[in-house]
Amino acid sequence: MQQRVKQARKLLLDPAIHEEFTRLKNLVEEKDKKVKELHDNIAAVNFTPQSKMGKMLMAKCRTLQEENEEIRNQANEGKMHELTMKLALQRSQNAELKGQFEGLCKQIEGLTNDVERPNEMVLILQEKLEEKDEEISKLKVELNERNTACASR
Repeated sequence: MQQRVKQARKLLLDPAIHEEFTRLKNLVEEKDKKVKELHDNIAAVNFTPQSKMGKMLMAKCRTLQEENEEIRNQANEGKMHELTMKLALQRSQNAELKGQFEGLCKQIEGLTNDVERPNEMVLILQEKLEEKDEEISKLKVELNERNTACASR
């Protein structure tokens, strides 16, 4: 057995073997840390609703769900309020435009009446003008007949 211990010590004194041994030792330590970390993660993930961690997580989930519901309700109320305001604005604009339209219709009706009166007057004057033209034509014919009758005497 002493022989083996001497042989092991002799091998550790060899720089290349010592370097490899140190590298492997560090690698094993890193792997041990990784294994411990993974075990801790598994323990954290594998909870039950009855465990302390499980109860805490379930309570947190319920709190977050309630907060989400409250935020959703507030957002819906905000949208409803915004839409109600837009609707009220549209209604007031609609009423204003309707009033303006009715005013324009009355104004157009008044203008139409104002235009019809002169048109009627023009028609009456045209009729009188035609009557006067006929009367002038008759008088011209009568004048020509008298001139012809006076010239033939």
